[in-house]
Amino acid sequence: MSTLLLRLAAPMQAWGVDSKFDTRSTGREPSKSGVLGLLAAALGIRRDDSAALYRLAELKFGVRVDKEGQYLHDFHMAHSAVTSYVTHRYYLSDAVFLCGLESEDRELLAQYAYALTHPAYPLFLGRRSCPPTLPLVLGIRDEELMTALAGEPRLTPDEGPLRIVMDEDSAMKGAARIRDVPVSFSPYHREYTYRKYREVILPGTPQTEHDPFALLEVDNGSDEDDT
Repeated sequence: MSTLLLRLAAPMQAWGVDSKFDTRSTGREPSKSGVLGLLAAALGIRRDDSAALYRLAELKFGVRVDKEGQYLHDFHMAHSAVTSYVTHRYYLSDAVFLCGLESEDRELLAQYAYALTHPAYPLFLGRRSCPPTLPLVLGIRDEELMTALAGEPRLTPDEGPLRIVMDEDSAMKGAARIRDVPVSFSPYHREYTYRKYREVILPGTPQTEHDPFALLEVDNGSDEDDT
């Protein structure tokens, strides 16, 4: 197994999986449909090419949350020929994620990595107003997904626990389900199916013992007058 690692970071990101009507929400971490959409844009895949999207959906997906970020609420005015109305859009501000895509075909992942650095269409993190910062591609690791996500050095100086969200086998009992696998990105008929996922918490970096008064200690004989 091999895993392609991506760094998903930007001033703003938006990963909606349950947006309805005039409210466009975002999840706490990148969605599989959003990341596969990013990859599809890099490869030049048409929005309604279900066969190509199915092949991408076979990749095992996972994400490590290196920096959670903050929710940002934006009031967006939309106009049409007959009316104007306000929509509510939510974003993640200053979040940083390590994303992994696992496959048995290393050469295929190499092709995807090349496409992401030479994209056919502009890339964005969930919405067009959210272009990614560089570097986007961190390389391919010859490890399975969980091992690669857990072993990669942190992308931020934070030392707290790390949250990993990743695909789970469909036969795994107790795994959560989410409607997050793209079948078609066509604006006339968007379609998604379900996947199972699980969440894992990695412990933070152990803190070394520190005595803030150690430097204030004075040698017992250092202040005595010489006689």
